[in-house]
Amino acid sequence: MIERPLWTARLHAAWKQVPVAWLCGPRRVGKTILAKSLPDAEYLNCDLPGVTERLRAPENFYRAVKKPVVVFDEVHQLPDPSRLLKIGADEFPKLRILATGSSTLAATQKFRDSLTGRKRVIAMVPILHEELPAFGVIDVRDRLLRGGLPPSLLAGDPNPEFYGEWLDSYFARDVQELFRLEKRAGFLRVLELLFRQSGGMLDITRIASESQISRPTVTNWLEVYQATQVIHLVRPFSGGGRREIVAQPRVFGFDTGFAAYARGWDTLRADDCGLLWEHLVLDALLAAGLPQVHFWRDKQQREVDFVVPRGRDRVEAIECKWKPEAFETRSLTAFRESYPKGRNFVVSPLSGPGYTRVMAGLTVEFVTPAELRMAIAGK
Repeated sequence: MIERPLWTARLHAAWKQVPVAWLCGPRRVGKTILAKSLPDAEYLNCDLPGVTERLRAPENFYRAVKKPVVVFDEVHQLPDPSRLLKIGADEFPKLRILATGSSTLAATQKFRDSLTGRKRVIAMVPILHEELPAFGVIDVRDRLLRGGLPPSLLAGDPNPEFYGEWLDSYFARDVQELFRLEKRAGFLRVLELLFRQSGGMLDITRIASESQISRPTVTNWLEVYQATQVIHLVRPFSGGGRREIVAQPRVFGFDTGFAAYARGWDTLRADDCGLLWEHLVLDALLAAGLPQVHFWRDKQQREVDFVVPRGRDRVEAIECKWKPEAFETRSLTAFRESYPKGRNFVVSPLSGPGYTRVMAGLTVEFVTPAELRMAIAGK
């Protein structure tokens, strides 16, 4: 069992504030392994019928728990999960509760209570760049091509069938059970088109045309993809400038392996690495628990890969470069003409610690994804 201390620390930080930690994330991302790794915890697999029976009288169950932590894995499988968690939080406040699921808390009608004030949401992402040494991965290109789901990354040989099997399981377990959708082929076809478009601008009209699915249906399905966290939309940042692009978001698949699989890649070129590297940087930002991540682009096609608002008039600018020496200041300079306050980061797979340079009058910090995450999180 490979330890993932970042996520364990996130759980304990949540429990210092509230009794319930909601650990969500895509299927096979590592939620169950993390839950089982917690010491001195009562673990329950809510997929099992016997567990459902055991929890029919929640108060009796909680009174019988002798350990400080109780884990409800795949809690959405229970008939009334929100009632179970609410009773635990309100009547047994000294107990720490971990509930896991592939979707956001409100994705299923079973959750009649949002547990306001009682929970913190921790959205787990695939294996981060900083976690690769613990998984024995030396070349980050292996992570880019295979993706960050542990079963795929740790397999002895690349297995393209893994992705198709994962998609089948995702639809059967996460989509049908929660949303009762029936158009399996069309739903997965649209998802694969989004994976193929990953990193680019979202073009719903094109997706609808290529998949032969109506535009309103694609729009509705986008909400399902986001709720189950297989798609992230990064929306444009704007302070009202007339030359800024303000409507069309960028779309990112949750995992580089699926982006590569959808494109039919079995090896990576330098340009491919640059595209997929942006996904790992986004993962680092998501792992920091940020409420907002945006990008910036103007009508002259100048773009900053990610921007993070920090209060009323300060914004951090983040550029992703597979090779740091390839960074040019043109877009960043244009951005800072409108938004002068904030730190400037260039994120690359550096072999050593980060460093700072002054370029075109701008102070630019060259960092790894881990250094970016800690800087953004204020640690």
